[in-house]
Amino acid sequence: MMKNGENQAVKHIKTLRLRVKDKHAALLGRMAREVNQVWNFAAETGLKALCDRNQWLGGYDLQKLTSGFSKCDGVHVGSGTVDIVCAEYATRRRKFKKRRLNWRVSNRKSPKYSLGWVPFRGAQVKYKAGQIQFGGVMFNLWDSYGLGNYELRAGSFSEDSRGRWYFNVAVEVDVIASPGTAAVGIDLGLKTAITTSTGATFVGRLYRASEAKLAVAQRANKKRQVKTIHAKIKNQRKDGLHKFSTALVKENAAIFVGDVSSAKLVKTKMAKSTHDAGWAMVKMMLEYKAIQAGVIFKEVNEAYSTQACSQCGSIEGRQA
Repeated sequence: MMKNGENQAVKHIKTLRLRVKDKHAALLGRMAREVNQVWNFAAETGLKALCDRNQWLGGYDLQKLTSGFSKCDGVHVGSGTVDIVCAEYATRRRKFKKRRLNWRVSNRKSPKYSLGWVPFRGAQVKYKAGQIQFGGVMFNLWDSYGLGNYELRAGSFSEDSRGRWYFNVAVEVDVIASPGTAAVGIDLGLKTAITTSTGATFVGRLYRASEAKLAVAQRANKKRQVKTIHAKIKNQRKDGLHKFSTALVKENAAIFVGDVSSAKLVKTKMAKSTHDAGWAMVKMMLEYKAIQAGVIFKEVNEAYSTQACSQCGSIEGRQA
């Protein structure tokens, strides 16, 4: 129980993402293939049980069937990782209501190649002198967050399209209240990705700016350059949205954004511009940053929002 005048610190779970040094890529690639083996075994075994016995295997059932895999010769992943893969497979299959999920492909030359993924529990990783210990191996990374100051929870190693690996881990952080006192509304668009009620804008259209250069590289079949350009566009968009969303959270106590969805627009001729705008990304950033700063964040219905009378509130002759 708190004493008088003592404030209880509010905690929040945040995921940190750090770049792993390239010298570990080969080992992480082998671990990812082992993860794929477990996933594909779960897919095959689950489908066989359903066809033969009409039995849906859950995560616990799959974990029992894969018990001992981590002790086989040449296997680098631990039992904790195997259990997570089994549980994740069962959860996703139940969520998407499918008899079997797609295979995870380990062949890098295949167009269906699955980017590397190696999950872990918090007890499987330890931070020591600027390195992460996992599976009996010390992994070097660029620690820009100071991991020694956090208690590491569950997470994963993940690979991007250029073969670079990242260490993603959940940590508990203090919620630092935003000093802002104002409220702001946000309108999402295509030509201008974000327009606020105060007049601030974020244009975006980063893909459009690099479209010509990307087309040249694609016609020349320079696959590596194509991936590099795509990665640059992604990083520019993420950096710009991070800076814009952080400023909004610092300056305001309440943020309201329209509930416009890209699901329908991506099926039209405006699909390219819709993807380029990054609506889902900015909503996600605003939501988790608002939670961390104790700021109100809410999506509001945009229907008739520009047609309501500012005096009586009526909409096309009807009472609002």
